[in-house]
Amino acid sequence: MKETDREAVATAVQRVAGMLQRPDQLDKVEQYRRREARKKASVEARLKAAIQSQLDGVRTGLSQLHNALNDVKDIQQSLADVSKDWRQSINTIESLKDVKDAVVQHSQLAAAVENLKNIFSVPEIVRETQDLIEQGALLQAHRKLMDLECSRDGLMYEQYRMDSGNTRDMTLIHGYFGSTQGLSDELAKQLWMVLQRSLVTVRRDPTLLVSVVRIIEREEKIDRRILDRKKQTGFVPPGRPKNWKEKMFTVLERTVTTRIEGTQADTRESDKMWLVRHLEIIRKYVLDDLIVAKNLMVQCFPPHYEIFKNLLNMYHQALSTRMQDLASEDLEANEIVSLLTWALNTYTSTEMMRNVELAPEVDVGTLEPLLSPHVVSELLDTYMSTLTSNIIAWLRKALETDKKDWVKETEPEADQDGYYQTTLPAIVFQMFEQNLQVAAQISEDLKAKVLVLCLQQMNSFLSRYKDEAQLYKEEHLRNRQHPHCYVQYMIAIINNCQTFKESIVSLKRKYLKNEVEEGVSLSQPSMDGILDAIAKEGCSGLLEEVFLDLEQHLNELMTKKWLLGSNAVDIICVTVEDYFNDFAKIKKPYKKRMTAEAHRRVVVEYLRAVMQKRISFRSPEERKEGAEKMVREAEQLRFLFRKLASGFGEDVDGYCDTIVAVAEVIKLTDPSLLYLEVSTLVSKYPDIRDDHIGALLAVRGDASRDMKQTIMETLEQGPAQASPSYVPLFKDIVVPSLNVAKLPK
Repeated sequence: MKETDREAVATAVQRVAGMLQRPDQLDKVEQYRRREARKKASVEARLKAAIQSQLDGVRTGLSQLHNALNDVKDIQQSLADVSKDWRQSINTIESLKDVKDAVVQHSQLAAAVENLKNIFSVPEIVRETQDLIEQGALLQAHRKLMDLECSRDGLMYEQYRMDSGNTRDMTLIHGYFGSTQGLSDELAKQLWMVLQRSLVTVRRDPTLLVSVVRIIEREEKIDRRILDRKKQTGFVPPGRPKNWKEKMFTVLERTVTTRIEGTQADTRESDKMWLVRHLEIIRKYVLDDLIVAKNLMVQCFPPHYEIFKNLLNMYHQALSTRMQDLASEDLEANEIVSLLTWALNTYTSTEMMRNVELAPEVDVGTLEPLLSPHVVSELLDTYMSTLTSNIIAWLRKALETDKKDWVKETEPEADQDGYYQTTLPAIVFQMFEQNLQVAAQISEDLKAKVLVLCLQQMNSFLSRYKDEAQLYKEEHLRNRQHPHCYVQYMIAIINNCQTFKESIVSLKRKYLKNEVEEGVSLSQPSMDGILDAIAKEGCSGLLEEVFLDLEQHLNELMTKKWLLGSNAVDIICVTVEDYFNDFAKIKKPYKKRMTAEAHRRVVVEYLRAVMQKRISFRSPEERKEGAEKMVREAEQLRFLFRKLASGFGEDVDGYCDTIVAVAEVIKLTDPSLLYLEVSTLVSKYPDIRDDHIGALLAVRGDASRDMKQTIMETLEQGPAQASPSYVPLFKDIVVPSLNVAKLPK
């Protein structure tokens, strides 16, 4: 208490100090005293009230405890009295056992009396129920069946209550009502038959389907009631629970599976399109069934059955199982495509699950794939393997067919622009297009793989094509009379190369949609080089044909006969022009190169005739005459190749200028200027060799041995550098051994 008093005094001092901090507050001391007195009185009043309340509560509690003690004593006394009475009445209770047995027997007899009518009429009710089932009156039949089962179950329950171990009486009752279980099974068969035809029944007689559902719903209620009673008594009548709702869904599921499997009407042996037909029938049946279920069947079942949702799951599962079964068969490539297209695309398209008549109940996004990714991957691997073999076989067959055309007696067909061609490029790329279109129906990834495969096989095919074209040329050179249309078909082969190049570009442009795919494609070996090589060999073969015909006339050049008035160049020009009338059927890129090559080779052959020293001029007049003839013939050739090259925009004068330059060396009348003229020639044509100069001087016929040696030694000291655009003409010209060999330095 002293500590409390000190704390109170300290608090009071602190409060007074807070009130009297300024001199002017001394005037309010009396006011402060009255205010504090009021507060003190208020606090004391509240304290007194709280203490009084606590005292009243304690007083009430003590009173209740006193009353409770008296009640406990009274109860204790009553229990003692009951215990005494119970001990005194034990013998009396044992003497009432006969009364108890009589009561139980009375209860059993009362139940028997209550069901007496039904017991005696059981055979009649069984017959009536059987007749109703056969007549299809399922609701009435079920009502009578319920009466029979109710009588049987009531008697068996009473027997169970009286003596659960007495199996003899239970067996007797069960045997008497033995036909009841048979009727139940027979009725169930009728229900399942209706459910198996439910999609037809709901359109023709929906009342019958509703009756079946009502019967099943009644049985479900009875099952629930019996299971509840089992928890209390442990008694379950025979045949219960029936679980007809669960069996109903099992029947529907089995019906759906049978319907899906039963749509296969054909086999591969009887119809190559068996799988397409099978899948189309499945699509039509499933779509029709689900529409009927959505619009009609849901009206015949309680909402909690979720009949449409359950049927949708059943159909989906049955389809998945069927797709897996089909995938496990040994399918051909086109059958794999049909299966994957249907399972991956058609199933989730508007033709089936996205059909407007199924919306919004069917959400395609919630459906699992019909085929697992592993199965899809295996099918795609099989497809790619089979497709690879097929493409190789198709390409080989196409090439063999094309080769047969090469030996025909008739010319090949021409396209709309008049260029010769065969059907090979069209056949090949039509095949590629068909396979790519099929692959695109399945997935973009498969499309990219098929495109890469096509390009790979195309690369291998072109190598075989090149070899066959080379053999074709070689066989013709062994016997130029056969084939009859060799030139025309070689032109077609050359044109095919351009068609192949254009088709490849078109194929890539059409089926490459992004940079990743394009990168994959571009990593494949380039086919342009092979095609250019085939075309180059073809053009070379055609030019070989030309120069074989020109050989005789080329041999007349720079001979005595030529100097005296040979028309060899006229014949050469006519022959070349005649051939190039056929070569007009060659497409422009290759025709342009071929014209330039023909021009170059004619000039080279002319120069070779000069270098072979077939003639040696004996006088300035002969040299002048020969040189002027060379110039005239160079102009003649220039005119010819200008005509052939018209439309190409090419400079075709350079080659013929070489003949003119050589003629100028031959024509020169002043031997002292010969070195200068030869130097000019060498500077313009850096590939000219000393043996060429020697041959040229030998053709002039007036150069001394010392002059030849001086000219050649001087020229060797500073060989000219060729310009990048210079096309060599002399490097392939071989000069026969000179009569006067070059002296050593």
